[in-house]
Amino acid sequence: MATSSSQYIKLAQQLPPRLTRFFARYPPQAIVSSSALSKASSPNSPAADSTGSSADQISTGQDGLTVPSPFRWQKHPITGKWHDPVFSLRRQADLLKLARQHGVEELMPFSVKSTVERVRKREENGLRVKGTGIGQRVKGKESERTLKGRLEKRRQAMLEMPQMIQTWKERGHGRAWKKWPK
Repeated sequence: MATSSSQYIKLAQQLPPRLTRFFARYPPQAIVSSSALSKASSPNSPAADSTGSSADQISTGQDGLTVPSPFRWQKHPITGKWHDPVFSLRRQADLLKLARQHGVEELMPFSVKSTVERVRKREENGLRVKGTGIGQRVKGKESERTLKGRLEKRRQAMLEMPQMIQTWKERGHGRAWKKWPK
């Protein structure tokens, strides 16, 4: 236990201040659960004797965690009202990116912005780009969609050009000419 706590202390000293403040306010569940087990095992601790006040009920999250997740909505146990997450999705993404860079992402609370969740959604939903399925076509711009038809029409006109020139010369340079090229 002493070696793991000293490792946590060393790790905390290397973290940037933003992550240090986050972990001070919302300790990782692995650390909290191990310390809670050690306190509950000692018979002299006041935490083992408490029957659970309303303040303890408020501090537990909807998952039964001792510290509610700052990344999720919280339902107040008395009023039943839902409270917004402490951190917005943008700030969650920033914190998780910072934690990923320092190798402590697994200590962060669950978030839809975590790498594990993003990979799971990618596997579940796929790429979700229109036109990548079987029998589908990418919409594209109108000029891109009609390009083949226009090029084919242009090619046909070029093949018929010698005949058109001959007809033009026979009919007198524009008199009684109905087929003007476009």
